[in-house]
Amino acid sequence: MELRKIKPKKIYEEVTEILYEKIRAGELKPGDRLDSVEQLAEQLQVSRSAIREALSALKAMGLIEIKQGSGTFVKSNQSNQLDFPLSTAILTNKQDISHLLEVRKIIEVGTAASAAIHRTDEDLQSMMQILDEMKHAQGNGELGEKADFQFHAAISAASQNPLLATLLDQVSGLMFETMKETRRIWLYSKKITSEKLYEEHMQIFLAIKQQNEEHAKHAMASHLSNVEKVLLQYFETTETKK
Repeated sequence: MELRKIKPKKIYEEVTEILYEKIRAGELKPGDRLDSVEQLAEQLQVSRSAIREALSALKAMGLIEIKQGSGTFVKSNQSNQLDFPLSTAILTNKQDISHLLEVRKIIEVGTAASAAIHRTDEDLQSMMQILDEMKHAQGNGELGEKADFQFHAAISAASQNPLLATLLDQVSGLMFETMKETRRIWLYSKKITSEKLYEEHMQIFLAIKQQNEEHAKHAMASHLSNVEKVLLQYFETTETKK
């Protein structure tokens, strides 16, 4: 009998589960304000960084929103969000990641095509600015990852379809949060890899700018396939070391 190895949970994952269950059970209702980071850290006896990471994960899942100067609130429009189970939000194995990447590819290829049709000059300016940040962030894992996320979000916004933007925000948010450390190590901290990623994003941008729907779809599909190969290679490498 073949069984999957059990991996110990990180502190922030346990915190995420606790808050997630309170939201889903209705103990924390839409519009409710969460306690401060400091208060939550004291209540749960964990570090503030663990609380911040948990809140970031919940935000990626579309369950909360963080308002600067006001606090963190349970989102009031959860019924319009995809109801991902927590086991999907915190992925731990190669098969789960592969499935999520497949969903992302299906959504983003279509989104790129839609953006090529509906994009505005303002959308192009936004994407170009992000690409410039991506170029200068090469070798800096955290900045490169942030620019990547922003670029894909800008494409979904350029589709002018709020449902596509919501779907992509959910799927991409889960993947980026789940694989934060992996992506930084394997994609953005290596100069050669980050340069290649920049070129792939530039090809997507040019296709959207030229309003070439087919080229936009092809460029996005090629980019996501390359990312998938690198990330799955990471899992194969780490599994062989165990």
